[in-house]
Amino acid sequence: MNIDLDQIKIVHNPDENRFEVTIDGNLSKMDYIQNGRNFVITHVGVHPSLRGQGVAGKIVEAGLAYARRNSFRVVPMCSYAAAYIRRHPEHAELTKQTGDE
Repeated sequence: MNIDLDQIKIVHNPDENRFEVTIDGNLSKMDYIQNGRNFVITHVGVHPSLRGQGVAGKIVEAGLAYARRNSFRVVPMCSYAAAYIRRHPEHAELTKQTGDE
């Protein structure tokens, strides 16, 4: 299945502490914990049939945009989220604590 990333809509589901998208009945998501001003990304999971097409990146982007809008510090506990931020240094400042240089 080919996915048009511009056509998928990532939904914030605060009751479940996640950002999610369902494509052809298959759920993909990014779980997080909100702890004060910290936005801890605990897991990014993409349905096996959808992997390798940019869905995970699209979900993480939505979460990072939310963190930026709310001035949260991002703590990427999930290895995928940490690697994504390393590959996209424009998000690195979100991981710094207040007062970090």
